[in-house]
Amino acid sequence: MRILVVGGGYVGMYTALRLQRKLKRRLRSGEAEVVVVTPDPYMTYQPFLPEAAAGSISPRHVVVPLRRVLPDCTIVIGEAQRIDPVKRIATVTTLATGEDGTGAVEIPYDEIVIAPGSVSRTLPVPGLADHGFGFKTIEEAIGLRNHVIEQMDIASATRDPAIRDAALTFVFVGGGYAGVEALAELEDMARYTARYYHNIKAEDLKWILVEATGRILPEVGEAMGKYAVRELRGRNIDVRLDTRLESCEDRVAVLSDGSRFPTRTLVWTAGVKPAPLLAATGLPLNERGRLICTARLTVEGAEHAWAAGDAAAVPDLTSDEPGRETAPNAQHAVRQAKVLAENIVASMNGDPLTEYRHSYAGSVASLGLHKGVAHVYGRRLKGYPAWLMHRVYHLSRVPTFNRKARVLAEWILAGLFKREIVSLGSLEHPRAEFELAAGRRPGGGDDCQ
Repeated sequence: MRILVVGGGYVGMYTALRLQRKLKRRLRSGEAEVVVVTPDPYMTYQPFLPEAAAGSISPRHVVVPLRRVLPDCTIVIGEAQRIDPVKRIATVTTLATGEDGTGAVEIPYDEIVIAPGSVSRTLPVPGLADHGFGFKTIEEAIGLRNHVIEQMDIASATRDPAIRDAALTFVFVGGGYAGVEALAELEDMARYTARYYHNIKAEDLKWILVEATGRILPEVGEAMGKYAVRELRGRNIDVRLDTRLESCEDRVAVLSDGSRFPTRTLVWTAGVKPAPLLAATGLPLNERGRLICTARLTVEGAEHAWAAGDAAAVPDLTSDEPGRETAPNAQHAVRQAKVLAENIVASMNGDPLTEYRHSYAGSVASLGLHKGVAHVYGRRLKGYPAWLMHRVYHLSRVPTFNRKARVLAEWILAGLFKREIVSLGSLEHPRAEFELAAGRRPGGGDDCQ
């Protein structure tokens, strides 16, 4: 019996972890096998990306190494390109594909968990692909931190006022969790960093949040969303509601209200969409491109196929609204993974399956150090209490005791010592100095001859 898990994010890792515990004897005897196919050898705890970008948490503590937490599972670093639900075969490309003369690998399975997650939803905005930053991976978070500090270095060194103004202007598009928390944490970090520059003051930095709707952070409720806007504007952050990004060609952000901002930093966090793999499964999709699932987390009309998280449209049994689906967020993903794994084991044993049912508890969001908003079980919190709840909640959800202890230790140390303000942008091009020493232009030609 081979259970193939496609994806190593929330659903993929937690499902495999639960299966590892429930099928421990079968896995070790060889009666069962759990294979996890994932592009990265780690799971990223995304709620901590803003704090990693701000330097409050070390990047290596935001990720969970899959081989360590899933020792009884087989980890395949690669990407599923196609899934044949009739033949029950997944076509996977790995890091070795093409290197050793082989093509994609076909992995047969008995049961499959489709959980590739989501990717950034971009729009055909002129210049976005050339100049935009995403904020969905740990690499993007650390790259953005390095970039912000680098822009401050440029502004400090240049004599050209136009270059200085563009370097100190930071535009974020999208007023959801990712955009608001990333902007708030980085603004906090940059404001602190400015004190170490002789010719840059905190008020010289220009931060702009662009949101196409009339509110930000809709998950925390209208009242807390309005409070968040007031809090951000009180920090001299320009919040533009009911506004869209029209263009960012030539490093100029042009907004739908006619404003133009020369900028070297444009961060796009305007939503996500299901992974492209879903379109290559031949399985039923809804109008948003998500797999149509039952409350038991099986794929509608397909045997031996399961799904949850961002990739799945799961009916919300706690809602009185007909046809309502569970929100594609981590709160549901982690709980769905548990039910999904239990149902796979029940299916193997011939036992009845359980329906997924969870009432939405609420949301918390950070607005920088010691600032936040929360709407949990009908109670509204703001400021320091909300920020503390944000940290306590996410600390409780970080996988493994080892990660919890490391994150907590870093928070304690961060409270005792000053922030780190170093940019390690050279990490993104580690061979650049060696190439220069060898007389080659960095990035030119092949890596090896």
